[in-house]
Amino acid sequence: MTTNAVADPHAATRSAPANGKHRASALQRLMEIRVGIIPLPIYALLVALIAAFSIKGKISGEVTVMIAIIVVGGFTCAEIGRRIPILNVIGGSSLMTIFLPSFLVAHQLLPAPLVQQVTTFTKSTNFIYLFITAVVVGSILSMDRRVLIQGFVKIFIPLAAGSVAALAVGGTVGWICGIGFWRSILYVVVPVMAGGVGEGAIPLSIGYAEALGLNQGIVLGQILPLVFFGNLVAIICCGALKSLGKRRADLTGNGQLQPVGNGAADDISERAHSSVTNIDVATVAAGGITGIAIYVFGTLIYSLIGLPAPVAMLFLVVMVKLLKAVPASLEEGARVVFRFFVTAVTYPLLFSTAVALTPWHELVEAFHPANLVTIIATVLTLTATGFYVGKWLKMYPIETAIVNACHSGLGGTGDVMILTAAERMELMPFAQVATRIGGAITVTLAIIAIAHFKIL
Repeated sequence: MTTNAVADPHAATRSAPANGKHRASALQRLMEIRVGIIPLPIYALLVALIAAFSIKGKISGEVTVMIAIIVVGGFTCAEIGRRIPILNVIGGSSLMTIFLPSFLVAHQLLPAPLVQQVTTFTKSTNFIYLFITAVVVGSILSMDRRVLIQGFVKIFIPLAAGSVAALAVGGTVGWICGIGFWRSILYVVVPVMAGGVGEGAIPLSIGYAEALGLNQGIVLGQILPLVFFGNLVAIICCGALKSLGKRRADLTGNGQLQPVGNGAADDISERAHSSVTNIDVATVAAGGITGIAIYVFGTLIYSLIGLPAPVAMLFLVVMVKLLKAVPASLEEGARVVFRFFVTAVTYPLLFSTAVALTPWHELVEAFHPANLVTIIATVLTLTATGFYVGKWLKMYPIETAIVNACHSGLGGTGDVMILTAAERMELMPFAQVATRIGGAITVTLAIIAIAHFKIL
C-alpha cells in the first residue's frame, strides 16, 4: 500500500465545531492509502460487495461489475507479490498476479460464478488487444523518430544472434539431459520461441502433426506446457534485470532501447512534441481513437493477406510516425492513453487472463527435470546474448536483453507479463517484433525441418 497522507499540525488547536472537519481529514487520509491504484476505503467496500454477491451466487457479467472484480483481484495479487521478500525483486507482483489466480481456480478456491463471469468477459471482449493497441501506438508515437528507426533496424541483430545461440545451447543441454540434440531443439527449444499459443504452439502442432502423421491434439498437449514454463523463466529473468538496472544505471535506459544523440531535434514535430505540457481531454480521446483506428486497419490487412493484426498495426503506426502524419499534441494524447493503460489496466488484465486463460495443470506438467533444465538454458542464453550483443551495438544491454527474453514469451499476453515484471512497458513495440515476427520465422523453419528430417 502507498500513502501520501500528511498529519495536520494544527488539529489539536481547533475548536469543537471543527470536529467534523477533523473527522473528514481522517477519512481523507485513509483515502490517500492505496492498494495499487484503489483508495483503501473504496477497496474495502469493493471487497465486501464482491463477497456479498459471491455468497448470493449472483455475480453480474455487466462491464462495470467485471471491472470492479478484475481491478480488485489484480491489485490484490500485485500487492501480495510486492510484499514477499526475494520474490519482490524478480517481478513478484506480476508473478503473483499471473499464477495465484490460476492456482486458486484449479483448486476451486474462487467462487464458481465469479470464475465463470470473468472467463466469459475476458474471452468475449478479448481486451488484451485493446491494451496492446494503447501501449504500442502510444509508445511509438511518443518515441524519438531517430531512436525508432535505429532501434527497429538494430533489434534484429541481437534477436537473430540470441535465437541461434539459444538453439545451439538448448539442443546441447537437452542432449546432455538425455532428450537428444535435434529432439530438444524441435520439441523444447522451438516451442519456447514460437511466439505463444495462438500464433505459435497451435500452428506448430498442426505442422508437426501433418508432417509426421500424428494427432494434433497429442502434439499440442506435449508442447503447450513448455510454452508456459518458458514464459515463467523469462518473467523471472526480466524481474532480475529490473533489479540489476536499479543498481547499475549505466546499463539501462529505463525503457529506452538506445541512447538519444545530443544533436538538435530532427524536425519541427519533435521540438513541438517536447514543448507540449498541457493537453485537453478531447486530445487524449483523439489519441486513443487514433490507435483503435490503426488496429482496425490492421484487422483488415489480416483478412486480406493473413498478416496478424498486431503485426500489421505495428508496421502501420511506425509508418504514421515516420511520415509525421499526426501533430505533436495528438502524439502526446496517445502517450497519456499509453500511461493510463500501463498504470491502471496491466494488473487487472493479468488477473483476468490468469483466471480465464492460464491453466495451472499446463504449467505443472512441464516440470520434468530434463525439460526444466533445457528451457532454463534456452531462455538464459537468449537473454544473455541480447545483453552482450546489445552492449556491443551501443544499445542499452538491459533493454535489449528484455526484448530478447520476449522471444520466449507467451504471445501478446506473455509480452505484457514479461514487460510488467521488468517495468519496461515502453518496449512493447520491440517485444512484438520479437514475439510475432521472431515466432513466425521460428515456426516456419521448424515445420520445414521436421517435414524434411521426420524426427519423432
